Amino acid sequence: MAFKFTSNTITKPIAILALALISSCASKKDIVYFQDEPVNDQTILNTKFELAYKTDDLLTIDVSALDPDAVRPFNLPAVTYNSGGLSAQGNVIRQTYLVDPDGNIEFPVLGTLKIGGLTRAQASDFLKEKLSEYVKNPIVNIRLINFTISVLGEVNRPGTFTIQDERISLVEALGLAGDLTIYGERNNVFLVREVDGQKKYAKFDLTSINVVNSPVYYLTQNDMIYVTPNDARVRQSSYNPNNSLIISAVGVLATITAILIK
Repeated sequence: MAFKFTSNTITKPIAILALALISSCASKKDIVYFQDEPVNDQTILNTKFELAYKTDDLLTIDVSALDPDAVRPFNLPAVTYNSGGLSAQGNVIRQTYLVDPDGNIEFPVLGTLKIGGLTRAQASDFLKEKLSEYVKNPIVNIRLINFTISVLGEVNRPGTFTIQDERISLVEALGLAGDLTIYGERNNVFLVREVDGQKKYAKFDLTSINVVNSPVYYLTQNDMIYVTPNDARVRQSSYNPNNSLIISAVGVLATITAILIK
């Protein structure tokens, strides 16, 4: 018996071919960051909320007292530099202390001081004790000037942000990044933090009010937040911008084929 070609026998394979061309083959394995780390809050439960100084922190330390001349040797001089142009007036910047890999800073007169791991209050008390040998009733003011956090993934304004007041919560960090997009998984927000030189990890579930009770809800310097994309975003990532052209071409081909076999 001879096989009879009809419009359906031609257009169905064409339609299947078109669907194959535009179908998504992406998976979360191809898109999502940090997939191979078992994560829970327990990995960094012992992290203190109060900020402690770490390697590569940049600090300003001001020492004052009733006698300004007595504390002058303990303050770094300001540096003037010219940014270019014809102006004779340069820009004045304050010098900073860099916390080295061993947690030390080099302080005028006092020499090498270990402040890594200390909170601001602890570091201030430590310096006051050292300075009291030279200055009566010294006052110490310490500021961390490179407190930054990074927010990546499914947020509206991903990036790295400098924090001025040395205190920021998870929700405030997401606010700086413009909140999650509609494609972000609210129950799968990822945190990377360095603790004692090692990377630690945790996850947040923003759909639960208990997120505010997380021991890592308040962030520390150099924390990184990653919002995982949901399945809809993963499928969208493999969308071919030529799909509409392919569909149109297939439609025209199917129409021509149907006319020719009539």
